[in-house]
Amino acid sequence: MKRDRIGAIDVGTTKVCTIMADVYDDQELRVLGVGVVPSRGLHKGLVTNINEARESIKQSIRLAEQMAGRKLESAYVGVTGRHITSLNNHGSISITRNNQVVRPDDLKRVLSVARTVKVPTEQKLLHVIPREYVVDGQKGVRNPIGMHGFRLDVETHIITAAVTSVQNLTKCIRSIGVDVEDLVMEPLASAEAVLEPDERMEGVLLADIGGGTTDLALFKGDTIYHTSVLPVAGYQVTRDISVGLGITYELAEEMKKRYGDVTPREEDPAAKEISITGDGHSVSYNDLSEIIKVRIEEMLRLIMLELPQSDYRKLIPAGIVITGGGANLPGIAELGQKITRMPVRIGFPVRMNGVSDVLDNPAHATGVGLLMWKLRNHDTQTRKDREKGMRGFLMHMFRLFK
Repeated sequence: MKRDRIGAIDVGTTKVCTIMADVYDDQELRVLGVGVVPSRGLHKGLVTNINEARESIKQSIRLAEQMAGRKLESAYVGVTGRHITSLNNHGSISITRNNQVVRPDDLKRVLSVARTVKVPTEQKLLHVIPREYVVDGQKGVRNPIGMHGFRLDVETHIITAAVTSVQNLTKCIRSIGVDVEDLVMEPLASAEAVLEPDERMEGVLLADIGGGTTDLALFKGDTIYHTSVLPVAGYQVTRDISVGLGITYELAEEMKKRYGDVTPREEDPAAKEISITGDGHSVSYNDLSEIIKVRIEEMLRLIMLELPQSDYRKLIPAGIVITGGGANLPGIAELGQKITRMPVRIGFPVRMNGVSDVLDNPAHATGVGLLMWKLRNHDTQTRKDREKGMRGFLMHMFRLFK
């Protein structure tokens, strides 16, 4: 059975996760190696210290390589941060051949037209995702190949990222000897790992709560409808605990992971007082929970404000799926239901064969999703294909005018 080797690197504010896997010709994934290390030199999706970031990424890659027993040659890499922007655009072409049958090259042509959106010089195209095709005015076409028509239109969702941010991240990875196969906006990757097909069809909002950002992706009719990035996430929760209790950020992070809960559990007497310094100083469980609850409530309300229309119950009848490290806070789904009055569930990554038990955690949704993205190949071209195509075009023009 034929197999292909693929890798994924999720570079976050709190951790770097590298996954190495084999994909077989029946589209089965088998995980061979996983490397997870704390991240340094990274904050809110941005490289703040290139040497520290490079070292964190390198450690993660080496751990995955040791487990897999081979070198990682290339990887799909997740991208996030407030520098990411999105918009919807339209492309249109005429089908001029005699039989008026839509062919694969027509899809490439119409998507190329949709790509010609004016992007600021400091931004670069990350994704051009077809939302729907229109053939001679017939809307809602998902695959127009083989259909007859004189005109083909496409509605697309376009995502851009800051050139410098992307360059800094790819520089870190390439300097380790790993090629960047493609860059994927993180909530799109996470969606591949945690959303059900019927949720994507009905209308659902994915909220990926990481360490530095909360990434949102709204799906409707099994296609992307809206994406955005909020600069509020797990970091703010930890900082609130640190300030509220007068303790270091590191100790606050440990307390959040060990005792963090959005709702108090008063029935547990042992949880009423928590020692925080070892010198007799303690805090009540209720006080800690209240600090966390206030910030999570604010975060949930900010998420709802990001929805592109006020009647969100019609827009996302399937509700909200929370994933990422923030989804590990006990009680967050219940609080989400109370705040939004909608269905809210925790999104765990799809299970895969191989050494994947360590990935059975919402915090690894992006890493798993990057592998799934490769399988489903949403973008018509990878970054490498796009660069190769541009080089070919320039060489062709050079020969014409030589």
